[in-house]
Amino acid sequence: MAASREELPGAPVGPEPSRAAIGSALPGADPAVLGLLDQIAESVLVARPVRDPGGTLTDFDIVHLSPGYICPAGQSAAEIAGRTLLEAYPHSASGDGLFARAARVLADGRPQRVTGPVGMPRTGPLTGKIDQAAIADLRAAPHEGYVVFTWRARSAGEDSRLAELLGHVQRLGRLGGWDEDFTTGTVRWTDAAFAVFGLSPAERPVSLSDLHGYVVAADRPLLRRFRQSLLRQREPAAALFRIVRPEDGAVRQIRVFAEPVLAHGDVVALRGAFQDVSALYRTQVALAATRDQLADSEQRAAEEHELAIRLQRAIMPSGTSTGETAGVDIAVRYRPAQAGYLVAGDWYDVLELPGGDLLLVVGDIAGHGIEAVTGMVAARNALRGLAATGAEPHELLVRLNFAACLFTEGFTGTVICGRFDPRTREFRWARAGHLPPVLVRGGVAAVQPLPEGMLVGVEMDAEFEQVTLQLRSGDILLLYTDGLIERRAASISDALAEFAAAAVPSGPDLDSYAARILASAGSDTGDDACLLAVRIR
Repeated sequence: MAASREELPGAPVGPEPSRAAIGSALPGADPAVLGLLDQIAESVLVARPVRDPGGTLTDFDIVHLSPGYICPAGQSAAEIAGRTLLEAYPHSASGDGLFARAARVLADGRPQRVTGPVGMPRTGPLTGKIDQAAIADLRAAPHEGYVVFTWRARSAGEDSRLAELLGHVQRLGRLGGWDEDFTTGTVRWTDAAFAVFGLSPAERPVSLSDLHGYVVAADRPLLRRFRQSLLRQREPAAALFRIVRPEDGAVRQIRVFAEPVLAHGDVVALRGAFQDVSALYRTQVALAATRDQLADSEQRAAEEHELAIRLQRAIMPSGTSTGETAGVDIAVRYRPAQAGYLVAGDWYDVLELPGGDLLLVVGDIAGHGIEAVTGMVAARNALRGLAATGAEPHELLVRLNFAACLFTEGFTGTVICGRFDPRTREFRWARAGHLPPVLVRGGVAAVQPLPEGMLVGVEMDAEFEQVTLQLRSGDILLLYTDGLIERRAASISDALAEFAAAAVPSGPDLDSYAARILASAGSDTGDDACLLAVRIR
């Protein structure tokens, strides 16, 4: 229905121009400008606002059409000339129609631009219904109280390429577009939308209000809140819910997102997309389960690590201990591979035996963590029990090796075991694959010759050679593990020579002396280190 033709204030009022004159008599417009627009744009439409006596916008006069004008509704330029927008396109007041766009541009003074195809699924149609002509590159801009539209016709090849591209996007993204027009009651789904729900494109598309029939009962409130956000709050919204596909009964995770189309403040349509995100959901569930398993493993590892530390601290006290009755001073240092971490099987023991002898032991059980620590505890306790029998060091190692091979789950390691007699100052010792002690005497450090003896826990019938070292007052005996001296780029003989060189001078304070040796150790193997320093009084 034609609207009143009251003009904008300041705009000339006169008889409606004829089709031949349209554009040439446009008030306030430079014919040269219009001519330039006609040359550079395929379709140009200039609309002049029409207001009622109260100043309310009621329509737009079509006051200029370019010679090559392509009507999105499929009409000829002659049919449109001299009419208003609502006369030419009566359904264009809603959504993204020509009238609705012109009103928005006029109200806010900001131009609009749509690059690429115009119409579903990207935008609404220009005519308020399905456009008959394929349109692209729409521009709408205010100019001296008028609204100027330009666009171009899309070629068939372009439509085909765009349709193919859209099809690939929907297929790869498991995405399907839809829209619902409340003024006509029309619901449209793309073929990809039907595929998301496992339906045939020949079936009738489902409106948003009826979609709950496919949704799992527990998720229906999510769909209801989604619809309320669109219709009541008039805001774009998204939701995630589960559906049961009728074709195979499969449960799928569906994400839906949409925006309302407004006309005069009312929601006249909805447009959006469905996306099947089941694969992503399954991946997230798997990742969550993996994270839970990892957290559980980390907790168990932390508990195991804490237990290992407590065990080692219980039998490896730090600092200095003294044995006054045995006629010696003792200093001990222990260094884990990393501070508070990777507790291993390095250990020592100093035990005064019945009769006054002193048992001196340093060992290294292979491995790290709780297994190495429990092996170390077993070896230490076993030697303590065996030593009570009065057996010599080499006999103790024979019995310890037998126990390691037969009665345990198979720990292996190196041990140096000796008995010091404070009366004679004799040190009788044997080794099971361990590095030799270093004797510091008179400012000279000497690596002691190696008696025969393989590591424990390998061969049940292994034998161990025992030797005797005569000590003097002021001598310092150093027992240690390989983590103190070994270096990747040096032979063991070179490492022993460097260690012996660093052991002099000894100094009067044994505790400070042991700390200095530990600090200057050049090992780079990342292993634990234990040092037992014994000074003869």
